[in-house]
Amino acid sequence: MRAPRWLTVWFAVLLGLPVEAQPVVHLIYAAVPGVGNDVQVGGAGILVFDRNQGHKLLRRIPTLPTYTGEAPEPIKGIAASVGSGLLYVSTTRRLAAFDLKTDRLVWQSGYDADCCDRMAVSPDGKVLYVPSLGTPKWYVVDAHTGAVITTVVKDGAAHNTIYSPSGERVYLASLGSPKLAIVDPRTNRIVREVGPFSKQIRPFTINGKETIAYVSVNDLLGVGVGDMLTGKVLYEVSVPGFPTNARPRGHGTISHGVALIHDETEIWVADGPNKHAHIFDATVMPPKYKESLQLRDEVSWFTCSIDGTLIYPSSGEVVDIKSKRILAALTDENGRAVETEKLLEIDFAGDRPVKAGDQFCFGEKR
Repeated sequence: MRAPRWLTVWFAVLLGLPVEAQPVVHLIYAAVPGVGNDVQVGGAGILVFDRNQGHKLLRRIPTLPTYTGEAPEPIKGIAASVGSGLLYVSTTRRLAAFDLKTDRLVWQSGYDADCCDRMAVSPDGKVLYVPSLGTPKWYVVDAHTGAVITTVVKDGAAHNTIYSPSGERVYLASLGSPKLAIVDPRTNRIVREVGPFSKQIRPFTINGKETIAYVSVNDLLGVGVGDMLTGKVLYEVSVPGFPTNARPRGHGTISHGVALIHDETEIWVADGPNKHAHIFDATVMPPKYKESLQLRDEVSWFTCSIDGTLIYPSSGEVVDIKSKRILAALTDENGRAVETEKLLEIDFAGDRPVKAGDQFCFGEKR
């Protein structure tokens, strides 16, 4: 556990620092099992790593009890909000909220027993969009209490969600659908769709101006590009020189995972079976393949640090974006490799959360 508030304040005063000027601690929250329900790569719980100390493991937060003899519930999504002061974790049975200061469970809900997939929280910390599991709807939820406000219906099985940093739009992707939906959160109505892409879409990301979407497309080792203003598909580009006939773990498609780094100069594409991250130049259209980085295991997701200097593949490495050098690899208290698609950074000053990152990695050029 973190030091009590009074002790943190006492040390700040002792050192002659104003409380608000306390050093910021950069913590990485990694929820496991975060690749299916594989407990061999991190066990079960929320692992907290200190980025300032070479990604040293600080503690394991117990997540949710399971019925006797059952395997831990697979983690489906992770989000956090400074506004609400809560960390949110979804599983195949429920959505749960944990207090960021105490790590304690605040509330949990299973909704209509079809909960939950990869959700997103509004920038002000007031609302969550929570995809059901296997049905064509999202729950719009009070982020402080978990109470349902309304629902949004979209074709396919509700799956991935991005709440834009501007707060003006919410982006929804469903399994089985080749289109990305754009929702106005003021009305909770779909205002536009992007697509159709050549096949159903999987993970996606957006640029800072919210004009372009970069999309993983089933059976494409590469990236799809869509215009979010017109709804048109612009390009689908492939990675050259890598086999595409191998069968991946878990997601049923060779490429499940795409990131647009914060300065929007590169797109990172996951290649599960070949255990590589493929990097495209995002400063040109169509994006142009640049290079590839070999990883220790299959990769199916990318998350970026808040400052945009590091990228975290789901295979467990910590990669310096500029140099493409692997700086560390996440391990648990038993020395096991930690792998997860459900990870983000939260920054603290003392025990006070001051900034929360996102499980998706998207552009920040406004």
